[in-house]
Amino acid sequence: MARPRKFDEERAVDAAMEAFWTAGYEATSTQDLCEATGLGRSSIYNTFKSKRDLFERALARYMEYKNAELAALMESDLPVRQKIRTQFQRVIDEEFERGPEGPEGVAGTEGRGCLVVNTAVEVAARDHEIAGDLTRDYRLRLAVIRAAIESGQRDGDIARDKDPAALAHFVIATIAGLKVSARVTRQRSVLEMTADAALAAL
Repeated sequence: MARPRKFDEERAVDAAMEAFWTAGYEATSTQDLCEATGLGRSSIYNTFKSKRDLFERALARYMEYKNAELAALMESDLPVRQKIRTQFQRVIDEEFERGPEGPEGVAGTEGRGCLVVNTAVEVAARDHEIAGDLTRDYRLRLAVIRAAIESGQRDGDIARDKDPAALAHFVIATIAGLKVSARVTRQRSVLEMTADAALAAL
């Protein structure tokens, strides 16, 4: 009988992830989570104990999805510069695929950004456990990107005299910057130029 409950938990975590991603931690009420998951309050609290517990599970699921996508790209046979530019492009495309569309090349008003970046801004400063989760996630992404850059240096795609760790930090910072900038500039062309300039700096 445990298997159906496990399936329900996974479905509920995915639904909660979407709710938190859309509205943020504080703005997502227990009632919002009930509506998103299809569960009653008692079921949510019996299974996840608290909104905070469910949020941590949802954040972990988001990280799992995104890191699997990143690892698959960085371990592909593409040249490393193309891998990095593809990741930049994914970020840009995600922001312009969501929400109602305005004029061509202008993002809609309901772009959700990145749950990791949003959590770092909203929650991490007052929740040490969540901050630890974000730090571990950062280190994982750093290792994956650094390995790809080091492979690119061996192939001659990136100069060998450059510090691969510094470049990996730079790539992660650029990705985060694109996600934040998309919510301010609202123009695809600005983000495309930023991505190209960052790639040239490698």
